[in-house]
Amino acid sequence: MSNEHAHGAAPEVAQAAHDHAYMHAHGIPHEHDHEHGCEHGHTHSHEHTRAVLNRLSRAIGHLQSVRNMVEEGRDCSEVLVQIAAVRSAIDNTGKLILQDHLKHCIMDAAAEGDQKAIDDLCNAIDKYMK
Repeated sequence: MSNEHAHGAAPEVAQAAHDHAYMHAHGIPHEHDHEHGCEHGHTHSHEHTRAVLNRLSRAIGHLQSVRNMVEEGRDCSEVLVQIAAVRSAIDNTGKLILQDHLKHCIMDAAAEGDQKAIDDLCNAIDKYMK
């Protein structure tokens, strides 16, 4: 009997990919290993990870409050002001992520000659700025 998952990967490989995706999804600093198929070779170690997570948690809570305002039939002007506050909180969080990324990942990538990481950042900025 084969020791492979339904997706064709060995259990250890599938678990490693799951753990890696979990770390990315939760902003957990980690190193990338080219053997598991990651696209870039720089590490993700940010000085403001905790601050980013806290800001995101607050923005999520604020957005849920805005949803409650809509459900309660609150004045549209009040809702729009609160949506603007949520947008500002998210934009400021994005700036912090960008600063960390530039100071750590991109500096490391540039030192290693990792053009793909720089191209990926340019693509992400294009999408973020839309």
